[in-house]
Amino acid sequence: MKKFDVAVVGGGLAGMVAALALARGGRSVALVSPAAANADNRTTALMDQSIRFLERLALWEKIAPSAAPLAVMQIIDGTNRLLRAPPVTFRSADVGLDAFGYNIPNAELIRVLLAAVEAEGNITVLAAAANNIETDTDGATVSLGDGNDVTASFVVGADGRKSRIRESAGIGAKTWSYPQSAMVLNFTHSLPHRGTSTEFHTGSGPFTQVPLPGNRSSLVWVQKPTEAAANAERSLADLSRLVEERMQSMLGKVAVEEGVQVWPLSGMMAHRFGKGRLALIGEAAHVFPPIGAQGLNLGLRDIMALTDVLCARPDSPIGADAGDAYDRKRRADIYTRTASVDLLNRSLLSDFLPVQMLRAVGLHLLSAIPPLRNVAMREGIEPGRGFRAMPSVLKEALRR
Repeated sequence: MKKFDVAVVGGGLAGMVAALALARGGRSVALVSPAAANADNRTTALMDQSIRFLERLALWEKIAPSAAPLAVMQIIDGTNRLLRAPPVTFRSADVGLDAFGYNIPNAELIRVLLAAVEAEGNITVLAAAANNIETDTDGATVSLGDGNDVTASFVVGADGRKSRIRESAGIGAKTWSYPQSAMVLNFTHSLPHRGTSTEFHTGSGPFTQVPLPGNRSSLVWVQKPTEAAANAERSLADLSRLVEERMQSMLGKVAVEEGVQVWPLSGMMAHRFGKGRLALIGEAAHVFPPIGAQGLNLGLRDIMALTDVLCARPDSPIGADAGDAYDRKRRADIYTRTASVDLLNRSLLSDFLPVQMLRAVGLHLLSAIPPLRNVAMREGIEPGRGFRAMPSVLKEALRR
């Protein structure tokens, strides 16, 4: 079998996007992935930076018809605590955007990506699982479950939180769990959402509604595991009434659709994100709760950085230290995002009064100070964007 420039292990969303980005960056790619598993009823909210990346890959125009814009994002304190934060509303128009991003059904993302992979001449799909990886200064060999091997100059681990590639490369990981489960579902509603996503902060975690096309929305409802299991056993009619009640009837009559799923919440961060001729992306590198639409957006930034490293000079061999260069590029972003999401989630669970006070004060400042809110919006869309805009924001505030 021929030697590829890059072997991407894992055929999920991150793996397919990585294979396409690297192939269109001029690299020959082997995409190692067994047949797709069960259908994915979840949705993914992609921010503006991620949408622009998909545009550059000529994918967005095929995804757009199934996507719903996120023009307004609001946070409502749904706790019954003594120190409650005021509502905070973020509007994309305030930072010069039609939408912060778009919410897309995972099934549609998968359909578009599978078709693009199949049509890409620089990608060879190997329908097998990867068992092991061995690297040296000249390249890497991936042992496959069907008894074959694939050789490449570089390997990308995109095989999820239980990554065999990470494990066989000897890269450890820090893992942690939360006393929470996420119920994921889609529902129809009688009133229009008008491109508004609402996140209720509750004592058990976020209850987050995100728009879908038409009068439909997706919901990620973080609960105690016992409550999530019990609610998942309810009839759709009972669950619909419960969701409508928790939404304070903001979207009118609610009807939950078939396909309710419950996922235990946990976190993981690899000790390294790359070394030598290996890089880890997506959930092979980092996992955290579904808060603030950060998961796949962080994975796509992994891919952007990796493409910069591997495709800057596509006619040249891939260096033996490319993985180390990638690791350096990704550390600050991954550490910062993981810590901030973990801190926000734990602050919702904490009964410690000073923690509740800090959270309430932080949201109050965002609500009361528009320039600060605008910085937070820009930073949420693209790391560094908010801080780069800080001088101009301060000048505007002073003029006012």
